[in-house]
This record gives sequence, structure tokens and C-alpha cells, in this order.
Amino acid sequence: MIFEYLKLNFNVKDDEFNVIYPERIRKLAKRHWTPIAIAKIAAQFLADKPGVKVLDIGSGAGKFCMVGAAFTKGHFTGIEQREYFYKLSNRLKQSYRLLNVKFIHSNITEINFKDYDAFYFFNSFFENIDSTAMVDDTVESDVKLYNLYSKYVREQLNEMPIGTRLVTYWSDLKEVPPGYKIHSTYLEGLLKMWEKAF
Repeated sequence: MIFEYLKLNFNVKDDEFNVIYPERIRKLAKRHWTPIAIAKIAAQFLADKPGVKVLDIGSGAGKFCMVGAAFTKGHFTGIEQREYFYKLSNRLKQSYRLLNVKFIHSNITEINFKDYDAFYFFNSFFENIDSTAMVDDTVESDVKLYNLYSKYVREQLNEMPIGTRLVTYWSDLKEVPPGYKIHSTYLEGLLKMWEKAF
């Protein structure tokens, strides 16, 4: 019912949504998963017309993609390097019959951004520079990786056509090329909507 409520734009609380996850994943939700209210604003901006292909850079347990897929007519893909998150997200997507969402188990440096139209970034590289932000110890964490991943995303976004949309949430903006201009902001600037101008 949760996804049906989202499709109808009913108010769904994060605690109600997060019960779809195992308890140990639920405990990560407050810090690591996008709140529903934020996901709806971001998804609506990114999937501004039917069929827009949105990439979630570091999708974790898949919450943003699943909310976006239920709330808009866009197609959402999450890229996630942790295999257990990837498997969990796929199980949930199948259980709730979300047809316009896909999850990929890979590293961001293996993804060609030109396969997508719009991008969501909730600072998924931050755990490489802040040990208090670690999701777990299953992947290597290093400031060099933070710089590598940020540079890769910046370069890929820079190659996208004018009009490409990007949303950043809790980002230090290292991954945003200078050609992207702010369209709008929310939460005192924590959530930023961008569009490529040149």
C-alpha cells in the first residue's frame, strides 16, 4: 500500500516507509537514506516529463529510486557498489512491482552518464572522508577515493548536454561542474536543483 499511497501523492511518513527494510537497514535510514519529502521534490524536478532516465549516484537501499518511480513517470536507475544493498533493492522492487526502476551493482566509475538524462546525488562519497559517516566496513574508505569519485562525476556531468538536470543533497559541490546553474534551493540550501546552462 505504501507505493500506492505515493502514487496518489498521499502523505507517507518515513517511519512508515522504512518498515519495508530489515531492522539493521532501518537503523541507517535517518542519516543515509533520502527522506520522502526530499525525494518527492527531487524526483519531480528530475523526471519533469514521462520517460526521463534518472540516475541515482550511490543508491544504497534504493529508497530514492523507489519513491521517485512511484511518484513520477520517470525511469529511475540506482548504482550501488555494496552487493547486499543491490540485492535488497532488487527484491523490494520486485515485491512491490515497481516497473520503472532498475538497480545496478557496480562502481560509479564504470557508469557512462550519457545513458541517462538527469542525476541525483546525496553525497554518497562522504564516508571516504568522515569515519562517522561509514555505512559499514565492507568497502574500502579513503580520501583518495573521495577525490577520484568526485572528479569522475564532475567530468561525466560536464560532458552532458545543455539542459541536463542535477539535484544535490548535503553536498560540498565538488562534483558539480561550473556549467551547471542553480534552478532552485530548499532547506536553506542543503537541497539544490541544477540545470546545465553551458
